[in-house]
Amino acid sequence: MQKIQLEILGLSSSQSQTGSFALVLGEESGNRRLPIIIGMFEAQAIAIEIEKIIPTRPMTHDLFRSFADSFGVQVEEILISDLKEGVFISKIVCNDGLKRVEIDSRPSDAIAIGLRFGVKIYTYENILSEAGIVLSDLEEEEGSGEAEDEKQKKDKPGKEGIKDFSTEELNVMLEEALGEEDYERAAKIRDEINQRDQINKNI
Repeated sequence: MQKIQLEILGLSSSQSQTGSFALVLGEESGNRRLPIIIGMFEAQAIAIEIEKIIPTRPMTHDLFRSFADSFGVQVEEILISDLKEGVFISKIVCNDGLKRVEIDSRPSDAIAIGLRFGVKIYTYENILSEAGIVLSDLEEEEGSGEAEDEKQKKDKPGKEGIKDFSTEELNVMLEEALGEEDYERAAKIRDEINQRDQINKNI
């Protein structure tokens, strides 16, 4: 199965969920984005490592690194391996020189640990195709005054309000969210569209 390398593009606080953050991963050689909603502690652990801030005492993910180093275990890569009912599944791929082990993990924890080992992040093509958001023709849309007026008229739905819109309207709103770089809202709209597509396939 084809693997695609991802890179961390951004980390921003959630506008609708207190204590949550949107972690945006991007396809290394492409224009697709993979937004993942994570908790405050995990966001802090990722931000600290990105900014190379050294805490006074080891955080949980630093402790994992120290523990692994003490026993000669190396992390080879982080793999976002599956997507089940809108929840991303990840694996921390480790090697002690004798055997290779894949440890089940939340993406936020896996990425925080992967950053501490300096390893690459991957996902599969089918996951990026299903859950990724394509950035295409956004410059043209943003440059249109008419499109900008429509953005002002459209309401930004909350978690419950999304279900009240048609699929066609959701696709328009998805493009607007991408244009505004509101990846958290885009992720929610994307999940609703994917859920409807799945229901239609089962009918």
